Amino acid sequence: MRPPPTGPDADAPLWRAAQVFRLVTVAYAVGSQFSTVVNYTRPGLSWFFTGVLVTWSLVSAVLLSREARLRRTVTVVDQILAVALMAATRLVADHDWYSNHQTMPTTLWVANAVLSAAILGGPLTGIGSALLMSVVSAVVRDQINLDLWRDATAPVLVACGVAMGFATTTARSAHRQLEQAVRVAAATEERDRLARQVHDGVLQVLALVQRRGLELGGDATELAELAREQETALRQLISEQDTDVDRGGEHADLTALVRARAGTGATVSAPAGPIMIPRDRAEELAALTTAALSNTQLHAGAGAAAYILLEDLGDEIVLSIRDDGVGIEPGRLDEAREQGRMGVSKSIVGRAEWLGGVALLDSDVGEGTEWEIRVPKGNEWPRSARKHTRTAQRNAAPSA
Repeated sequence: MRPPPTGPDADAPLWRAAQVFRLVTVAYAVGSQFSTVVNYTRPGLSWFFTGVLVTWSLVSAVLLSREARLRRTVTVVDQILAVALMAATRLVADHDWYSNHQTMPTTLWVANAVLSAAILGGPLTGIGSALLMSVVSAVVRDQINLDLWRDATAPVLVACGVAMGFATTTARSAHRQLEQAVRVAAATEERDRLARQVHDGVLQVLALVQRRGLELGGDATELAELAREQETALRQLISEQDTDVDRGGEHADLTALVRARAGTGATVSAPAGPIMIPRDRAEELAALTTAALSNTQLHAGAGAAAYILLEDLGDEIVLSIRDDGVGIEPGRLDEAREQGRMGVSKSIVGRAEWLGGVALLDSDVGEGTEWEIRVPKGNEWPRSARKHTRTAQRNAAPSA
């Protein structure tokens, strides 16, 4: 099963409800003690064990309700003490009594240990605790061969474990969905705020540059064209409403992110459906796309076109970014590296390496430039690929 969620304590209401049940069962156990103590061979010892039961119930109820970090320890002690108190029945009563009656702590009180296990670990853990308590009860009462349907201990305990276990998993799932909805709402609000700021500032400036550049003519025309392209790209980015991009969840649609980063500056070919990968990986690949396209705009030459191919190979993502520009002269990248310009090495090769993948460069003068980025979908990546990444990085260097 999934582990308990981090952040706010989603299990707290279940723990508090279980402790209310625990206190009710304590009252029942004490009442049972009053009515059965006359049948015990050692009544004084039975009162001692009852005192232990009451004391532990009060202490554990407080700890389980308030101290989340101690719940695992308290639950383990709960199991041990429940078994010990059931076994203690043989110390306070004779065979005729304990073989025909429930154990001293009562089945209802023993159910607390099962409920705690179910909340902590889910249905399977709850069932495991229930079966353990049922077996101990049968052994203590010397009723191993008793027909199951003549004794309600096992069915009651197993039912408690199953019910509380599934209630726990449902509560955790609802809590995760609520957290995700809150993150989506916050992200949407922040995106709208930024969109307003961009519209009021950057877009208006770009529109002004475009208009004045066209009015001035000459070299300013190229500046106007660049302003127009950036304005179009920004408008597309802030209006991106692709529902496949789960902005509040742990995963994001890489296709939508790459298309948003490419804007109108590149032709994108990608699968028809979304490519859902961990959000941090998707955002890094999108940033890598932006870096590669920026290099194309700066160095590929006027009129160079950019093309992006995104492929999902199952356990691996392949991102190819190509342009038909002037290409890179031999030795140019080594020269840039020696001059301390680390643009490509950090923004492209560095990101690919951080993701556990490789960044391969294929370029020659007059033949354009192509980056091929290969990264795994998850966190695992073979050691040989990491070695390959270092080799690729030696062959790639920053753009001038």
